[in-house]
Amino acid sequence: MRRKPFLVFSTTQIIMLSFLLLILVGSLLLKLPISTRSRVPVPYLDALFTATTSVCVTGLVTLPTVTTWSVFGQIVILILIQIGGLGLITFMAGLMIILHKRLGLNDRFLLQDAFNLNSITGVVKFIRKVLIGTFVVEGSGALMYMTVFIPQFGLKGIWISVFNAISAFCNAGIDIISVDSLVDYVKNPMVNLTTSLLIILSGIGFVVWWDVLAVSKRVPRYGLKAYRELNLHSKLAISSTIALLLGGTLLFLIFEYHNPNTIGSFSFPEKLQAAFFQSVTTRTAGFAMLPQKELTNASAISALLLMFIGGSPVGTAGGVKTVTMTVLLASAFAQIRNRSEVTMFHRTISKEAISKAVAVVTMSFLIMFVSTVLLSSCTRADAMDIFYETVSATATVGLSRNLTPFLGPVGKMIIILTMYLGRVGPISLAIAFKIRKEDKNIIKDPVEKISVG
Repeated sequence: MRRKPFLVFSTTQIIMLSFLLLILVGSLLLKLPISTRSRVPVPYLDALFTATTSVCVTGLVTLPTVTTWSVFGQIVILILIQIGGLGLITFMAGLMIILHKRLGLNDRFLLQDAFNLNSITGVVKFIRKVLIGTFVVEGSGALMYMTVFIPQFGLKGIWISVFNAISAFCNAGIDIISVDSLVDYVKNPMVNLTTSLLIILSGIGFVVWWDVLAVSKRVPRYGLKAYRELNLHSKLAISSTIALLLGGTLLFLIFEYHNPNTIGSFSFPEKLQAAFFQSVTTRTAGFAMLPQKELTNASAISALLLMFIGGSPVGTAGGVKTVTMTVLLASAFAQIRNRSEVTMFHRTISKEAISKAVAVVTMSFLIMFVSTVLLSSCTRADAMDIFYETVSATATVGLSRNLTPFLGPVGKMIIILTMYLGRVGPISLAIAFKIRKEDKNIIKDPVEKISVG
């Protein structure tokens, strides 16, 4: 008789519980008097909110980070951000392999599929590469920040640079510079460039990193044609990221060009730089160089779409992901053209990938919709401000139209739950799709045609 496995929790449950445990531990640490500048404990709900936004790498804050938290509190927040940004990935591979005595074959194939590895024996090696690559990129970003922040803040600029680099790479959007985020640096090329590079590199996904590096070794021999060897995932992630970045830049440049409250008085190069950063940060980064409250309605709606899409899979970004949306749109256009298969870059997209895309987008939309309705019922804020808040929380972005600090207890709990579900929900659902396989021998219900559309 086959013995039942020792492991009680499923992969999905472990991921969700690990995030929840990290949030609770972080909230208790932030509740300590030593965590605040005044040595007076903050209300627990605010500590819980801060821990959640840090672990879920969102960036929405009820209390100003720079004026509320002591160095100890900032260290706690930074650790939560780092674990939150890489935690899901390391939990899926590192903890599932190291902490548990035995992994089933299905779980190993799940990890292989999640990271797009060639074999189930390369998971540990992949995690090692991810950690090394992360610290190298974050360290490089910190050094670039230091060229600006050390002259401005002295030795304190080192800590600010390290904090900002990790926060930007993990797409957290939390800073310890100002209560107005990075608005004071909207015209600073180095801060713009460094922050944008960190956000883009982490948001493109780790799988793309290694694929591009592997293919780049062939460039001296084959030239740019070598990049045709990129796998389909990388092609989709890179092409969709470029399209969204350039498209977002163009939209923000057009819609804000004459807006006196944002970039209306800027020179053209400054307008272009600010529009590009706004396009980058909506990819779930959450840093603001333009006051979001002052954006035109057209820009705000564009930002909502970009926030909902987010970054690419297997990275630190949130949202439904670029590849997910690309697959969904490709499937829709294939149906419109009456094609039975969905093809991109001369490759056929699997039915399973399409099903996952539908499930992830549907679940994220439901989370966003329910959160919007609930928040609307307990606050009298402007509808655009509420929608901005809930989309930002669902996609773990962190951009706000200055609504977060004025939320009541119920509103804070709604956003806390939304951030948590937004971070673990879509990914956990995708994993659940892989775990539960359909029994081919089960008796199926009869098929009946219905009218759709």
